[in-house]
Amino acid sequence: MFPARYWREIPQRYRLEANKCKKCGYIGFPPRLVCPKCGGREFEPIKLKSEGKLLTYTIIRVPPSGFKDQTPYAIGIVELDDGAKIMAQLVDVNLEDIKTGDKYHIEFRKVQSDGHSGILAYGYKFVPVR
Repeated sequence: MFPARYWREIPQRYRLEANKCKKCGYIGFPPRLVCPKCGGREFEPIKLKSEGKLLTYTIIRVPPSGFKDQTPYAIGIVELDDGAKIMAQLVDVNLEDIKTGDKYHIEFRKVQSDGHSGILAYGYKFVPVR
C-alpha cells in the first residue's frame, strides 16, 4: 500500500471522525479503546462538528526546525460545538486580534513538505468565523 493512500484512509485524520462512549457520552478524539471518564469499552462512531470556540492559545516565536519559516504563529485549543477539544494552528488572523471565546472553523491545509519535491503533509488548522 502506498503511504499517501494509507494516511488518507485513517478516518479521524481526514474525516473528523471520533467515538462516543455508549455509557457516559464522552467524545474521544482521536478515538480511544477505553473511556477516560467511566472506563467503558463500547463506542459509537460520530462525525465531529467543524466549528467551536477558542479556549486558550499561545504564540510560538521559537519553533521546531521544520516551521522556522512560519514564525511567529499561534497554536490554540478549540472546543468544537459537540464538546471535543482539538489543538491546531490558528491561521488567517492577526496575532494581536486573537481572543479566547472567539469562534473558529476547522479546515484541512498543508502543514509542511519534506524538501522541494517531497511528501506534502496536511492537517487541521483553525480559521476565524467571520
